[in-house]
Amino acid sequence: MILPIVMAGGSGTRLWPLSRQRFPKQFLTLDGQHSMLQTTLQRLSGLAHQAPLVICNEEHRFSVAEQLRANKLAHSGIILEPVGRNTAPAIALAALQALKSEQDPILLVLAADHVIRDEAAFCQTLASAKILAEADKLVTFGIVPTKPETGYGYIKRGKALVAANLNGSEPEAGRFFIDRFVEKPDLETAKQYIESGEYYWNSGIFMFKASVYLAELKAHRPDIYRDCERAIANTQSDLDFIRIDKDAFLDCAADSIDYAVMEPLCNNKSTSNKAIVVPMACGWSDVGSWSSLWEVSSKDPQGNAIRGDVIANNTRNSFIYAQDKLVTTIGLEDMIVVETKDAVLVAKQSDVQQVKAIVEQLEHEQRPELTQHKQVYRPWGKYDAIDDGERFLVKRISVNPGEKLSLQMHHHRAEHWIVVSGTAKVTKGDEELLLSENQSTYIPLGMIHALENPGKLPLELIEVQSGSYLGEDDIVRFQDKYGRS
Repeated sequence: MILPIVMAGGSGTRLWPLSRQRFPKQFLTLDGQHSMLQTTLQRLSGLAHQAPLVICNEEHRFSVAEQLRANKLAHSGIILEPVGRNTAPAIALAALQALKSEQDPILLVLAADHVIRDEAAFCQTLASAKILAEADKLVTFGIVPTKPETGYGYIKRGKALVAANLNGSEPEAGRFFIDRFVEKPDLETAKQYIESGEYYWNSGIFMFKASVYLAELKAHRPDIYRDCERAIANTQSDLDFIRIDKDAFLDCAADSIDYAVMEPLCNNKSTSNKAIVVPMACGWSDVGSWSSLWEVSSKDPQGNAIRGDVIANNTRNSFIYAQDKLVTTIGLEDMIVVETKDAVLVAKQSDVQQVKAIVEQLEHEQRPELTQHKQVYRPWGKYDAIDDGERFLVKRISVNPGEKLSLQMHHHRAEHWIVVSGTAKVTKGDEELLLSENQSTYIPLGMIHALENPGKLPLELIEVQSGSYLGEDDIVRFQDKYGRS
């Protein structure tokens, strides 16, 4: 049986300002009604598989868990990486965890932030490649290119695979040894790749047995194998989360599966028959820029992809996204306009790769717009920063039914809570009280307190903070059902 490994990491930079470090693009709803993570798991319904294993950064754990819960998506656990170390170690953690079941499943490695238009073709290609993985091959899927693309890496195919290479089994046509991986080319080189018919876009999708991948990793990068083995040896379960040994993983080198495993297989002629590329034509995109999102989006007769409250006058071939306000455009062509609650991006389609420079400047200036939105998700619900100024901050807080914030106190701020809708169970020192719509309470500085939604409907309230310091790190937690105390 196939075990999908869904890698839900990401730095949240290429689609800024919609994507942020603490809420990268895999959590965004960019195409359809569901987030990219949710869609990634849902499209596997056409493939026979076990419940997927998800890997994400520890910082994103509650966003992942909430999105899986909201869509009732089955999974085998969520492995938490304390730091990002690229794909080779991430896949090793998943392979080692899978082998703990005393089975040797075929792993299907997927990124959580890709768009795939033809899901039937996607699942059919995956299913047809299973015979290769069963024969101890390491398979990657090369996207049949539709144009010269400078934003993707490429895979050059080698000789065609024949029946003798699979112990007498007869594979379907269109299976090739991998000749080499190549980095993102310039436009002229990309045109030559397309004309040759021998190159595919590098999808980052893989299929192989867990034991086969680990054996190759151990042969070519024994240091990564050793540190991942140490990190996964003593895991701790926390809700749906699988926590690894942080110190061991911090020692692990960062490397991609391409560099650590696949390229050495291609270069070593004695083992090159293990690295296989299977062509895939499924309407794939990694949505690596605003222009690529425009390409895969549905458009109006003027070629505009529009989201939100937008009036586009004499505007063509543009992507316009309005999150919080009415956005109007006049006389634009080939443009990107993205509005969020705290930032606006306006760029030519041809210049969207320079978003990276904006992100670098935000990082240099340590601006909060780099890391998170005004609306922030928490394991118990979410809050939205409405207004702020010197010595005050106003939030709209939403607590899901049955959820509870930690028992906590603050050294530098007091809080006023006003219930907008629902019922609030409030702990203030030794006192407990229930508040309903239009009722309020005051939490003095230094008082131990907690907030809970005991009802069946969401609890909505307004919180007004006042004090000398209003940062999120002014929280001392005494008890927390989410393991944060």
